[in-house]
Amino acid sequence: MEWLSLLPFVIVIGLSIWLKKILPGLVLGVLVGGLLVEFSLLGGTEKSVSYVVTTLSDENNIKIIAFLYLFGGLIGMMNISGGIKGFSKWIGDKIESQRGLLGLIWLTLPFTFMMPMFRIMMIGPVVKSLMKDMSISKRKVGFTMDVSTSSVIVLLPVATAFVGFMISLVESGVQKFNLDMDPYQIFLLSILFNFYAIVMLVIGLIRTFWSSSEKERTNKQTGKQVNEHDYHRSGIEKELSTVKAQPWNLIVPLFLLLGLSLFLLWQNGMAKGANTVFQAFSEADATFVMLLAVFITLILTFVFYVIRRQSMEETIYHFYDGGNQLMQAIILLILVWALSLVTEDLGFSKFINATLGSFLPSFTIPAIVFILGAVVSYFLGSSWGTWGIFMPLGIALAVSTEASIPLTVGAVFASGSFGAMTSPLGDTTITTASILEMPLVDYARYKLKICAVGAGIAAVIYLAAGFFLV
Repeated sequence: MEWLSLLPFVIVIGLSIWLKKILPGLVLGVLVGGLLVEFSLLGGTEKSVSYVVTTLSDENNIKIIAFLYLFGGLIGMMNISGGIKGFSKWIGDKIESQRGLLGLIWLTLPFTFMMPMFRIMMIGPVVKSLMKDMSISKRKVGFTMDVSTSSVIVLLPVATAFVGFMISLVESGVQKFNLDMDPYQIFLLSILFNFYAIVMLVIGLIRTFWSSSEKERTNKQTGKQVNEHDYHRSGIEKELSTVKAQPWNLIVPLFLLLGLSLFLLWQNGMAKGANTVFQAFSEADATFVMLLAVFITLILTFVFYVIRRQSMEETIYHFYDGGNQLMQAIILLILVWALSLVTEDLGFSKFINATLGSFLPSFTIPAIVFILGAVVSYFLGSSWGTWGIFMPLGIALAVSTEASIPLTVGAVFASGSFGAMTSPLGDTTITTASILEMPLVDYARYKLKICAVGAGIAAVIYLAAGFFLV
């Protein structure tokens, strides 16, 4: 009956594709899994709740949840302080060409890399205002914004909203299969194997600085399609228009967070007996270090804003607002952890080992995981949801076939990156189309043509890498 362990995953994927939302599918998946473990309505429901409680009682899980909320709060504080607005306005006065405008989008990356939505919402209105006097394709500008966001942030090892989530998924797999491997080290290696993000980064740079200009294509339905998202764009522009431009309110917290993250990783690793910097980073308790770094940064940033006479009431309000923006991700993560527990109790690992693991060649596993995950992530429009669903499957297949675990983990992260970049349901696609006033579906199709090429190249690389890294 171990095949029943697949049922929660089938429910999650099927319901998510049907409803275009992942949360209902996760709730039902955990509930059905609990009912399969305890075959009674009350007992199964109690078992489902107990899985959720178990995830919340884990020390490492609480660290991740706290990090995500505090990080969101820090983003909210920087958002209302006007830091990136000040930087963008200062640099925007120096832009005089199409290539300069596209270069500006990449130039703002070191100041806006913490979270995709934060980056798009901050630079979007500034870029839009600079486009008014230029004959440049909105789709090309939008693609440059999106590719410089989605393809870069997933490749950064510290100080992003993704890091804590990604490490927690890897750590869950390591614990489930009792692997003698460090989760943060696997995560660091997986960055090198996120071939889709790397390929799209190269394509994005080529299209920015090398390709010829594109003619703008008009569409009579533009107004109608964009109006569907007017609430999204108007809220962004209204908030930005009332914020005073103060670049130091972004630069100081940003460098504090980066500096503290790197220093504390080094200090924690050295305290555990490491001899080199790279060894210290792999030995450090990355989850706790990230939490500590963002906590210290929050305190120092709050003091810095008070000294600069930023409204304390406004700062506190946007701290809570920023943290609440990540509550959906936090709830999603909790349910993913619970789903992992319930499927393991149903014999998921044993089933994968006895079936798929017995006949699939190990070198094909990363490519298969990437292709399947990319298809599902396109329909979900969520990188986080795709990672949560496919990470247990990917690690289980890698363990059973003795495929490279870092390579497979990289393939899982790459598959989620594809959906986040291309899906018309993705937050970045919707936001970019809304800000630049483009038809959403047409813009998504435009990106899909380019991203499909990147996905094809990445799939071939996964096959080759899988063959040589077995």
